[in-house]
Amino acid sequence: MTNTKSISKGRRWTARIMSGIVLLFMLMDSIMKFIQPPVVVETTVALGFAEDQIYILGILGLLSTLLYALPKTSILGAVLLTGYWGGVIATHLRLDNPLFSHLLFPVYLAILAWGGLWLVNEQLRALFPFRATRVKPD
Repeated sequence: MTNTKSISKGRRWTARIMSGIVLLFMLMDSIMKFIQPPVVVETTVALGFAEDQIYILGILGLLSTLLYALPKTSILGAVLLTGYWGGVIATHLRLDNPLFSHLLFPVYLAILAWGGLWLVNEQLRALFPFRATRVKPD
């Protein structure tokens, strides 16, 4: 999927950094849901989830993240992470949490995740061009 020969080093490293931020955050988030320190349990319960659901959230987040990390399944992983983050947005919206720090944080992650893929995947760039191509009138 990734055509690295036609991609500049700068673009490749930018994509790696963007995707790396997503991977590190989501791995930490998922692992914390498995370890379940008191702050994670308290916060997740305050968001409206039962304690026994924390482990399930960790599994869903980790599986999606692992799929995102593997080049052959990165698009599927990004789609699943986007759905996961949509649930996060809905949860924070329901609780009327702050816009920029809580509600939009998953959007920031999604921009990094998809942006990292977009930078290195020619097919994704063709599907979602940054600029519209002009159609010349006949």
